[in-house]
Amino acid sequence: MKFPQTHTLEQIATIISCDFVGDKDFPVEGINEIHVVTPGDIVFVDHPKYYDKALNSAATIILINKEVECPEGKALLISDDPFRDFNKLAKYFKPFLKAEKSISDSAVIGKGTHIQPTAFIGNHVSIGENCIIGANVTISDHTVIGANVIIQAGTVIGGDAFYYKNRPEGFDRLLSSGRVVIENDVEIGCNCTIDRGVSGDTTIKEGTKIDNLVQVGHDTVIGKKCLIASQVGIAGCVIVEDEVTLWGQAGVRSDVTLGKGGVFMAQTGVSKSTQPGITYWGTPFKEVRTFLKEQASLKHLPDLIKNAQKK
Repeated sequence: MKFPQTHTLEQIATIISCDFVGDKDFPVEGINEIHVVTPGDIVFVDHPKYYDKALNSAATIILINKEVECPEGKALLISDDPFRDFNKLAKYFKPFLKAEKSISDSAVIGKGTHIQPTAFIGNHVSIGENCIIGANVTISDHTVIGANVIIQAGTVIGGDAFYYKNRPEGFDRLLSSGRVVIENDVEIGCNCTIDRGVSGDTTIKEGTKIDNLVQVGHDTVIGKKCLIASQVGIAGCVIVEDEVTLWGQAGVRSDVTLGKGGVFMAQTGVSKSTQPGITYWGTPFKEVRTFLKEQASLKHLPDLIKNAQKK
């Protein structure tokens, strides 16, 4: 998330009441998670295991719970609880806006777009021309939708990310300040859930078609002309490259990349990044021909055991 205007390091430190290391006028342009940071961003880290990753990332301001050597050209914000203070910044720069009506006055809706009764369109939503938004669809604040998009009944666009810190008193939610961006000619079926980014964008690119009952996690990017069948679950921070097909009930773990043109058969459990143009099946998943050969071999296992026992 980029701020409306550039702030100084001292101003940010004042907002969250913390110390800082660096020039008080050091420019701060936004906050982001580590996988989407760019120069000018704040990234938070609260575990020594990830200090080096954060300090060496593209972020130029590190919100950290220990004073460490600051890399050249960067600045530190020293906090006793970076998770809490990241939430403070999210709330400060993108506060919750209550809905005054079912279609917000700040929403921009293109010519020829039809919105069915009982749909909800949040604050600062942008919808392009010739779209169809079905009944009981929820489109949350700051969502961007292109032209010729179909969103069928009951779907929720822009729910909060499933992202928590386990504290002694219970789970603490990381606030979501990102968006969902849906490009032209996308179709989304009934009762799907597409979470917004924590601080960046969850993106569905041009021409992709999504069936009913699909879950897409925060900050995931789905490429062009993908096909995603019913009951697929995609975790957060996944990259699905162009022309990928995911058949029913396939599941994808977080932080992986599905190579261009890949096909994932029904109930495939994807646990790591994949190569382009390959068909996979199974849990744990494998290239489909290998998987089928192994399944065929299993039929002979009882006979092999009997023969081995006779010897």
